[in-house]
Amino acid sequence: MEKIILVIHLFLAIGLVVTVLLQKSEGGALGIGGGGGGGLVSVRGSGNFLTRATAVMAGCFLLTSLTLAIMAGAHNKRGIDLDQPATSGQPAVPAKPAVPSVPLSK
Repeated sequence: MEKIILVIHLFLAIGLVVTVLLQKSEGGALGIGGGGGGGLVSVRGSGNFLTRATAVMAGCFLLTSLTLAIMAGAHNKRGIDLDQPATSGQPAVPAKPAVPSVPLSK
């Protein structure tokens, strides 16, 4: 299930980039459809369509992002309790060696 949502998420990301680049820019000649005359998207109606498509794809992208985050959090059943000290097999403070590891100067 997670792989299917991840593939959908990937297609949404690619589609979102394409729809943003196809839109006519407000400030000049940025984007594929922007700038002067005869771009790929020069009709006003298709500009509205691209704006709506971008909004729908962005909403779906957000939904798949949240779904993937929730699914990733469900795999981690054991939480981290920061109030408790770490309990491992090794002592917290290493034992001192009987002989100093660095020779002392005279």
